[in-house]
Amino acid sequence: MVIPGLRVFITGGALRVGAAIARAFAGRGAKLTLHCNRSKQEASQLIGEFGGPEAGHRVVSCDLADPDSPEQLSALLREADVLINNASTYVRHTLAEESRAEADRQFAVNYSAPVELMKRFARERVRPGVIVNLLDQGIRHPDAFSFSYAISKKALAAATEAAALQLAPLIRVNGIAPGPVLPPVELPHSRMEKTLKTVPLGRAVALDDLCSACLFLVENDSVTGEILYIDGGQCLH
Repeated sequence: MVIPGLRVFITGGALRVGAAIARAFAGRGAKLTLHCNRSKQEASQLIGEFGGPEAGHRVVSCDLADPDSPEQLSALLREADVLINNASTYVRHTLAEESRAEADRQFAVNYSAPVELMKRFARERVRPGVIVNLLDQGIRHPDAFSFSYAISKKALAAATEAAALQLAPLIRVNGIAPGPVLPPVELPHSRMEKTLKTVPLGRAVALDDLCSACLFLVENDSVTGEILYIDGGQCLH
């Protein structure tokens, strides 16, 4: 698939990894639809870097934990050529510690919403499309201290493979399982020293490396049902 001119829909596209992916695709000539929840100002500033609405870019805001949110996005999804399910929520709690509300929200945002968006993207589609789901390297060895986050991402990984079978040949579906990329939001100055000790390459994943994997999965028309571990080897532990 040739990227220039494609309409790319990115959930959680205003900040951090989502913003980096947005810049990578815009830099290759794609037209962006950026979804955000509370970061509408940041999303609007981001598309302003690429010419804003006048250049064909758009921002849409809704809470993916709301069961009605996929319906709000249906029309834009039908227009898109590429869906990148990047949005997620993370609470580091064990099974015993987490509340029902925390667990429900993580499953809603990390699993249920991406699956429903894949359905909406595929519905009535008559031209080729690509879906990329952002997962986590922990899907190989789930972190017991991040119970519902880990299980919800593992469920999305299974959904990625199942959808690749069910939506072929018109739609390709792949996943990216990153390792440590950026410090946690609540610890912006952290050097992630403890985490990086578990990474064989001994360093964080570069945003450029993560974005190039995403570009590859969109461009390569022979790849579907794959999960790329972009994690410096962390999943091997």
